[in-house]
Amino acid sequence: MSSIRHTPTAPTRAKVLSAGERIDAHRHDDHQIVYAGSGVLAVTTDAGTWFAPGNRAIWVPAGTAHAHRAHGHLDLHLVGLPADDNPLLLDAPTVLTVGPLLRELILAYTRDPDDDSPERRRLLAVLRDQLRASPQQPLRLPTPTDPRLAAVCALVHADPADPRTLAALGAATGVGERTLSRLFRHEFGMTFPQWRTQSRLYHALRLLAEDTPVTTVAHRCGWSSASAFIDVFRRSFGYTPGTHNRRA
Repeated sequence: MSSIRHTPTAPTRAKVLSAGERIDAHRHDDHQIVYAGSGVLAVTTDAGTWFAPGNRAIWVPAGTAHAHRAHGHLDLHLVGLPADDNPLLLDAPTVLTVGPLLRELILAYTRDPDDDSPERRRLLAVLRDQLRASPQQPLRLPTPTDPRLAAVCALVHADPADPRTLAALGAATGVGERTLSRLFRHEFGMTFPQWRTQSRLYHALRLLAEDTPVTTVAHRCGWSSASAFIDVFRRSFGYTPGTHNRRA
């Protein structure tokens, strides 16, 4: 990332972003919780992109240079925590499940950032407790550093429905399947099929945020049928793609 803006204090506030709107690369001296009340949020660092629909939040540790992008109409809620207050004990961006109680706590806490009442401080204490209990989710697209891996990833990102195997993609880029398989495991900690599913889910969320019909999303993102897409989506997010925007 270039031209990284330094904003020492991570703000606590609610902000609306229109579809496609971005917040350029910046960093804080504080930790930050980033939650999308509606739409789909993507947070990008040099290490990759983390993505979250309306029942997920993203933990951004202090000092992490990151940028935001909205997919669909985004109700963005930001909660800043001092650098010495890390209830999750995490030093890397992480996607967290947001249950109904944590969602309401985040919405309430960001409603009036200037409120310094004892009631609001107690609200933050409960919010922190709920954060500790939030399951972590592997919703991340790592950024490849090896140019051979980057070339294959670019092909898949350009056409999520591309059905080619890793061997065929390797042949198109001049790299052997065994080498690519090793690179996926070494750089990303996952297999090629696991990574491609993450990539397809990311593209699917973006299309759903634009109100694209579920059957069309399934076709564009490479699933053999709408039912196969619905099954993977439900297992990943806990609800069906047809209810995605209604939940948001």
